[in-house]
Amino acid sequence: MEKVNQIILSKAGSNVDLIPEIAKHLISSGGKRLRPMLTLACADMFGYQGDGHEVLAASVEFMHTATLLHDDVVDESDMRRGKLAARKVWGNQASVLVGDYLLGQSFKMMVDVGSLEALRILSGASAVIAEGEVLQLGAAQNLATSEADYMRVIEAKTAALFAAAAEVGPVIANQNDEMKLAARTYGMELGLAFQLVDDALDYGGTSADLGKDVGDDFREGKITLPVVLSVQRGTDEDRAFWKRCLEGNDIEDGDLDHAIELMRKYDAIAETVVRARTFGAGALKALEKLPAGAHVDAMADAVEFCISRVS
Repeated sequence: MEKVNQIILSKAGSNVDLIPEIAKHLISSGGKRLRPMLTLACADMFGYQGDGHEVLAASVEFMHTATLLHDDVVDESDMRRGKLAARKVWGNQASVLVGDYLLGQSFKMMVDVGSLEALRILSGASAVIAEGEVLQLGAAQNLATSEADYMRVIEAKTAALFAAAAEVGPVIANQNDEMKLAARTYGMELGLAFQLVDDALDYGGTSADLGKDVGDDFREGKITLPVVLSVQRGTDEDRAFWKRCLEGNDIEDGDLDHAIELMRKYDAIAETVVRARTFGAGALKALEKLPAGAHVDAMADAVEFCISRVS
């Protein structure tokens, strides 16, 4: 990852001073680097000898960072990775434009690697992520959102990049379709588990767990699985509460605490974690088709890390 981090810092540079200032504000604030790790591991496990996987890993992280900058503007978020969101420091316009710059740099790096298939996979993921964000925007403050609607959103906005990040590893290592599919399946299942855990933590975790304020989803009117399950299982009185808060955007002091109480009453947070564990098991199953060794072991550890955040 050291080489990848060097590439990231180098490519975040620009003659326009504000661009690296904003980019490095987020890039240097930590982050788990799970997605680029998948690209490295899924190429290295096949004995790949070049440096293209490091460039692709950096491009994946740039895509992710760009989506965070954009998301914080759309969601009007104040915190990201335990720090003030870039939009709170430099404003919405600068955050969006620097996100666009990082996406441009990401695509340039993909082209530099010279793999048309890797470019197709990652550029396709970029479009799917945007679709997912639009889907989520359409579902916001809509209690008619179903579990299937929710799963479609998180598959697009989160899991698609995990899947693409993993798949380009065997692609650049010239592996067969079976290996590509196994890596992609692992990434997709891990990404779904990751987002489910994040959505559980928004009601059952701490700001330290999330790197942002607990209850942001509630305040933003996002319909995540804990909400879907609580609405399905609740009484008419409970549904009236959710309607006032999420559809009516009429949130009073103590409403977040009451929302968490309802979720615990109806096991909505616990059920969300169960679903995450199921997808985690799917990710581990996919690993059985990949070459055994240290890289697969590290990818199995990534599944455990993801789930353990809420254990």
